[in-house]
Amino acid sequence: MIKSKFPEVGTTIFTVMSQLANEHQAVNLGQGFPDFSPDEKLVSLVNEAMINGHNQYPHMAGVKELRDSIAEKMHTLYRHAYDADTEITVTNGATEALMSTILSMVHPGDEVIVIEPCYDSYVPCIKLAGGIPVFVPLSYSINKNPAYSIDWNRVEDAITAKTKLIILNFPHNPTGITLKEADLDAIENIIKNRNIFLIADEAYEHIVFDNKKFLSLSSRENIANKTFVISSFGKTYHITGWKVGYCCAPKALTAELRKIHQFVVFTVSSPMQYALAAFMKDASTYSGLSSFYQEKHDFLHQALLNTRFKPVKSEGTFFLLADYSEISSSNELDFTKKLAIENGVALIPVSAFYKNPSAVGSNNNMVRFCFAKKNETLEKALEVLSSI
Repeated sequence: MIKSKFPEVGTTIFTVMSQLANEHQAVNLGQGFPDFSPDEKLVSLVNEAMINGHNQYPHMAGVKELRDSIAEKMHTLYRHAYDADTEITVTNGATEALMSTILSMVHPGDEVIVIEPCYDSYVPCIKLAGGIPVFVPLSYSINKNPAYSIDWNRVEDAITAKTKLIILNFPHNPTGITLKEADLDAIENIIKNRNIFLIADEAYEHIVFDNKKFLSLSSRENIANKTFVISSFGKTYHITGWKVGYCCAPKALTAELRKIHQFVVFTVSSPMQYALAAFMKDASTYSGLSSFYQEKHDFLHQALLNTRFKPVKSEGTFFLLADYSEISSSNELDFTKKLAIENGVALIPVSAFYKNPSAVGSNNNMVRFCFAKKNETLEKALEVLSSI
């Protein structure tokens, strides 16, 4: 008889909703991936790398050219000098970086603070490491835009002698909120004189709206010295299927991360790394991403104002939340399933990002839209939604 390590875990909501979309030919604005192709130049660079013989195992930590390019970008944008040899690791997507980082730092009985709603991989990683997730909810008010905010006093109150890590995700999935300077002040104060480390999930670092500057945790020396900063080429370059990400951290933290990384995946696809190293040297390949996605965000937000959905403006990511309370009183999961099956549009219930999705406090009549789609895809979905 098999004794499951995760008896409570089933198929993720993203898989469930995508499957419903396929079964019912629904427009999929649920799972967070673009439905358009990456830059042709980037694809050509992969082919070129293959032709040039980059088809065998690269260095465990990632090819030097890519680590150098990442180091240059981090210094240019956030003024933090990471050593490419000892402080930057190329990972099999941000997801593997999260898993390997958590496994490297968390021992049985350690507590890890997570902010909910939160990305669904955090808690399983913590539990696999033998850790205990401690949930701190974002404050929620439908009368504000954005509707969500973080109360750092609640975060500090959750800290105990067993706290090892705090996981922070900004720009935040699913709410789209971003950090302000006052937030960095609060973070710096919380970790001061405490033996607590941070994971900064910054997968959407290049997607911040209204000409705001993204504030990476690496931009503050006192924070960066205790932080694993994780990002994703998949989100930046519309290549989620390539599964390439990276982690920047101080030398001692990186050494622990790599001990796990080498046994989880050993290394990452060689031709993709060489292609990304060359491609990202041109800063325009990521510097224009915010304006590219803001057009899609603003289009979707404006169009939803003409429906019975009440959209909430996002500050970043390629997600936007909307309230459906004028349409239905059903809980979020039931509403999204019915919407996919009967109306042909697949969304994600925000309740899925909470530890207890069925709880009353997890259901605020909110759904998540992904607008990383072709305009015709968004228009097709909006045509349906406007008639509900």
